[in-house]
Amino acid sequence: MATIDDPHVPKRLIAVHNLRDTATPLRTLRELRQAGRIRYVGTTTSFPRQYPDFERTMRAETLDFIQVDYALDSRETAATILPLAADRGMAVMINLPFGRGRLFQAVQGKALPPWATSFDCASWARFFLKYIVSHPAVTCCVPGTAKVDYLLDNLGAAQGRLSDAATRRRMEEFIDKL
Repeated sequence: MATIDDPHVPKRLIAVHNLRDTATPLRTLRELRQAGRIRYVGTTTSFPRQYPDFERTMRAETLDFIQVDYALDSRETAATILPLAADRGMAVMINLPFGRGRLFQAVQGKALPPWATSFDCASWARFFLKYIVSHPAVTCCVPGTAKVDYLLDNLGAAQGRLSDAATRRRMEEFIDKL
């Protein structure tokens, strides 16, 4: 039987999406992992109404990762879900980092604040993404990308300095005032 550390085990990551009947699929995914067919098991949600069930699942199950929405204008998960994932050793993938487009709408026609250069930020997309990936509990971010130009800009968020805790608070205050 293959183990998780076996280099021949595929590095597949499989999740139960949006908490649909988690018990049965998670049992099946654990069996697939035991058989060496997959490597990582997790759950996802992008709906705040599911957060209480999501947290219960995170506490009850041994998960390798979670995927949850988190954006500069939608920080609810930072209070409970992200710290819980860190405490339980779960990797965190972030979806909807642009707040379903709300953030771009909020800053449309506005220039970046001059202090954004302090963390090597050259665009609004990078501003939003650097906020996300600088959170200590976040492993990676999954922005939706429709054009190659957007992809290249998004990749720029992984370059240069990230925002520190004080700058993250300043970013929150800036967005909250819009």
